[in-house]
Amino acid sequence: MCGIAGVFLRRPEAEAPLRARAAAMGQAVAHRGPDGAGVWADAACGVALAHRRLAIIDLSPGGAQPMASSCGRYVVTYNGELYNYRALRDALAACGRPVQGESDTAVLLEACAQWGIAEALARLDAMFAFALWDRAERVLWLARDHAGIKPLVWTMLPDGSVLFGSELRALEAAGGWSPEIDPESVAAYLRLGCIPAPRTVFRAVRKLPPGGLVRIGMDGTPEERRWFDILALAREAAPARLSRAEAAEAVDAALSRSVRAQLVADVPVGAFLSGGVDSSSVVAAMARAAPGAAHAFTIGFDDPAYDESADAARIASALGVRHTVLRATEADALALVDELPRIHDEPFADSSQLPTLLLSRLTRAHVTVALSGDGGDELFGGYRRHVLAARLWPRLARVPWPLRRALADAIGAVPPGWWDAALGPLPRAPRRPGETLHKLAAVLAARDLDAVYARLTTTDGEPVAHDGAPAEPLARFRALDAAGYLHDDVLTKVDRASMSVALEVRVPMLSPAMMRLAFSLPPDLLVRADGGKAVLRDALARHAPRALFEREKTGFSFPVGAWLRGPLRGWAEDRLASHRLRESGLVDRERVSRLWAEHRAGRRDHASPLWAVLMLGGWLEARA
Repeated sequence: MCGIAGVFLRRPEAEAPLRARAAAMGQAVAHRGPDGAGVWADAACGVALAHRRLAIIDLSPGGAQPMASSCGRYVVTYNGELYNYRALRDALAACGRPVQGESDTAVLLEACAQWGIAEALARLDAMFAFALWDRAERVLWLARDHAGIKPLVWTMLPDGSVLFGSELRALEAAGGWSPEIDPESVAAYLRLGCIPAPRTVFRAVRKLPPGGLVRIGMDGTPEERRWFDILALAREAAPARLSRAEAAEAVDAALSRSVRAQLVADVPVGAFLSGGVDSSSVVAAMARAAPGAAHAFTIGFDDPAYDESADAARIASALGVRHTVLRATEADALALVDELPRIHDEPFADSSQLPTLLLSRLTRAHVTVALSGDGGDELFGGYRRHVLAARLWPRLARVPWPLRRALADAIGAVPPGWWDAALGPLPRAPRRPGETLHKLAAVLAARDLDAVYARLTTTDGEPVAHDGAPAEPLARFRALDAAGYLHDDVLTKVDRASMSVALEVRVPMLSPAMMRLAFSLPPDLLVRADGGKAVLRDALARHAPRALFEREKTGFSFPVGAWLRGPLRGWAEDRLASHRLRESGLVDRERVSRLWAEHRAGRRDHASPLWAVLMLGGWLEARA
């Protein structure tokens, strides 16, 4: 895993300043790759590629980048891991193109040289973002993996120059331009808590979307397309005719293959373990693939409502894996609050960014690579909204909307804390009944399925068009989550937190094979009366007792609402009153003041929109 950056000026440039510019861009993402640095330049075309190396496979100098193909035509700066590189190496050898050395980067280069970019990408089981310079055609290619696991941003300046990099800070380090904040992107951020691709916080700077591919020649005309489209995959998936037992066996086997492939490394590998179904499934597969060597890491909190360390310990014991619990105190978390805006590079407001950063820092002290269970919820129906789409919405849709709206108003009129106090002591009550009921109220007030999705995933509840998504409700929600929320929020959060400490996080649930299998499964195999992720739970039950993981989903977060009224209150008030936030014109100050007053008094829980404003303010301060 690495940091990449570069420039394409499309004109001759003296080599020394060209290399210096690219080196400065690489230095800006040095945290992503502390094990080495490299720059390659073609002064005649004004191209320079920079690389910061985190050595994972082939630790020798032979794995250094930027790297050229054996024929000399292609040069790449590559961030990622190619899990099937050994199989591809064999296929290339059969074509008469042997690969020298042990680097997966060399395999990627020779695959592009042998089969062309498009076919090479289709053959990869990988996570990646790379820039490939074709010296023969004088063309720059930018590519990103199928799920958007690894980041890549780029822009074309008014003079026609192209800048690209793993993070926005690399583009800013290039100099020669002044980025402008895009108010429309900030508005989207305040709705979603993150900035959706292809937008970034800056005008004219774009994220390459999942499965994105850009071709830029000397004429300066970018040609953008998708080599992989998650919505199309979900829409066009052929239904699998499997029994419940057959589906569990298929998922178990596919995950086992994915985990086994992703354990390949020349450095220590561990896994995140929350005790939930997704991470437990990954750790179970890891324990089978590496008996006696699996090492799982869990972060524990003092607040029992957010602490899953005891559950994780029981799972680890049942699976026979080494387990390390990393305790995080409230003081540990509070000390990192001001670092979050800097680490995330642009405004980002998923409150689980804080425990994710803590877990990454603590895990990095033991291993260089960690497997995670991310993607399980999106692919296999793990969110409450998925259960709602599959089981509740078809019934609610038959109730007249005015009646549903009146009931929603009645539920919403009672603060979440009051619902918690009234319903919390009841048998089988959800962990946070007030939050659950307020989400139900949002659904009741929605006119159609897209309005339901918007009300559950945005702060303003305004629906948008979702062209290309499947029509079936559960498949629609899962596909929208996989194509948007997963990439824009979950994977971004994990990438920024982990790479801030040079920890590589791999995502076995998101292999192309796992995605194809998941979207082929019919709704009744994913969501049953006993909840979501049914097939994944059935698969895990083959290796661990159900009693260890069949429980209410907790979520990986911290008590942000309570902390904003308590230990973070002074910090929040200072941040809300900051000059840069006040003068930015990016937020409605009167509305923010009203939300803060209601939240502080406990009349409403406005933690999510307030956290977004606070992280925006922190980002503005960090840029000062």
